[in-house]
Amino acid sequence: MQAADQALVEKYLEHVRVEKRLAQRTVELYSLDLARLQEHAQAAGIPLLQVQNAHVRRWVAQMHGAGRSGRGIALILSGWRGFYAWLGRHGQVPSNPVQDVRAPRSPRPLPKALGVDDAVQLAEHQDAEADPVLETRDVAMVELLYGCGLRVGELVGLDAVASNAARGWVDLESGEAHVLGKGSKRRTVPVGRKAIEALQRWMAVRGLLAGEDTALFLGARGRRLSAQSVWLRLKQRSLRAGLAVPVHPHMLRHSFASHVLQSSGDLRAVQELLGHANIATTQVYTRLDFQHLAKAYDAAHPRAQRKRG
Repeated sequence: MQAADQALVEKYLEHVRVEKRLAQRTVELYSLDLARLQEHAQAAGIPLLQVQNAHVRRWVAQMHGAGRSGRGIALILSGWRGFYAWLGRHGQVPSNPVQDVRAPRSPRPLPKALGVDDAVQLAEHQDAEADPVLETRDVAMVELLYGCGLRVGELVGLDAVASNAARGWVDLESGEAHVLGKGSKRRTVPVGRKAIEALQRWMAVRGLLAGEDTALFLGARGRRLSAQSVWLRLKQRSLRAGLAVPVHPHMLRHSFASHVLQSSGDLRAVQELLGHANIATTQVYTRLDFQHLAKAYDAAHPRAQRKRG
């Protein structure tokens, strides 16, 4: 039985290598997946040609129970599915036993957020060697991203002054940012004192870069700053500020949401501030909030030394 199974596997691997011309690394991964299939079939006492849907479902449950991720199982199933599809085309199996089997869903990964101290450190960092005009601009961008929870597209879409054509703008007198979010939906979010002060400093020097562009945030050539440029500037700034991880704009949005929720506990308010259409999207921050509380408990409570599942 083992020799016959191995011969089938080797013939299939030759097919994907020669006829389908898959990359060597892909062929190696297929080989590992099919070796795992052979192990399961051998343990069940059946040849590969007699594997049924129920067998595959049981093996998926075993892999999941052993701690393999849903994504990892999905990749394995993809390899098995291709193998049995090939056998079916050659008339060796009546149906594909893997066809309707799906991997367990992996839990949605938690968004990465900075701790409060790291977020403040990034916002207050002053780079003495940087161009003073660009440094002033970058400080204002960080304060808006972290202080208002803006998406990077909303940030770069802001105009310097309000007008009928403006995509978004900041009213410094009222302390409000009017942004154009996803689906062309407008929302208004409060702007904190630190962000207002940073924006006032930026507006005082913005004219040194301005051409005819109406954008609030300009690049060195006087044109609207791109989202990619904001990503790059923020990454460089976080490293110079001494943070352990490079920061991207959405991390500051996550940090904003997490810190507001930790302080207020008001999920609906966070939903409105972020511009989420569905509160289910916002609920991921309750998991971040619990994670924060659990860490504080573990660090402070004398009975906290316990194993988590």
